[in-house]
Amino acid sequence: MWILPLLGYLGVILGFAFLTLAIASGLYYLSELVEEHTVIAKKVLTYLIYSVVSVQILLVVVDRFPFGLTAVGVASHGVYSLNLRRFPIVKLTDPTFILSCVLVLLNHYLWFRHFSSPPSPPSSRYSSPSSTSYSNSIYGPDELPPTFTDVASYFGLCVWLVPFALFVSLSAGENVLPSMGSEYATGEGSSFVSAGKEPGSGKVGREGMAKAVVNGVREWVGETGEVMGFWKGERTRKTF
Repeated sequence: MWILPLLGYLGVILGFAFLTLAIASGLYYLSELVEEHTVIAKKVLTYLIYSVVSVQILLVVVDRFPFGLTAVGVASHGVYSLNLRRFPIVKLTDPTFILSCVLVLLNHYLWFRHFSSPPSPPSSRYSSPSSTSYSNSIYGPDELPPTFTDVASYFGLCVWLVPFALFVSLSAGENVLPSMGSEYATGEGSSFVSAGKEPGSGKVGREGMAKAVVNGVREWVGETGEVMGFWKGERTRKTF
């Protein structure tokens, strides 16, 4: 067979493309909602952080999850909550924001290593305590390790959910237009005026990081297509 495998590859490519567009559209729409309902978004994020921390504590008490890794996760969500002090504005050079990005990667690595380590067989009475692996402590002799669905759900809800929600909600300081109280984002006073603008003529607004990423990718694709001749636009418009 020659045609059917080619159709399979084409279907995978188109499916991936449509999935990417769907995710980008969802991020854009969520960013628009956060821009219109900032107060509600901050409350939702605060309750979300409390809920994730509560779930992690329950996992330690009930399911005997490792205390050390859970403590790192709880501390990380405490750092995430510090980004809500000036919500929805965040400065990309802020140490809190940089530390939050590092903690996201650290949590992912630690929990991935934990779940990817297979449990050791039950140790006998003659084996030394040091021969039992660290990850084996949460499994009983008759308990099965968590399934892929369990692990994926934990990563999605307890590791990635809050950072992803912050990414959609927060606005980078470089994308905030000058306004009263924007000194933290722009590094300038409220009297800061852009070149060619009159005081009070600018529209007060902001652009979420997710929305900025989607707009940047869309502009890059448009400019690249114009340069390569796939379609015509302002860059390829005739000047005569």
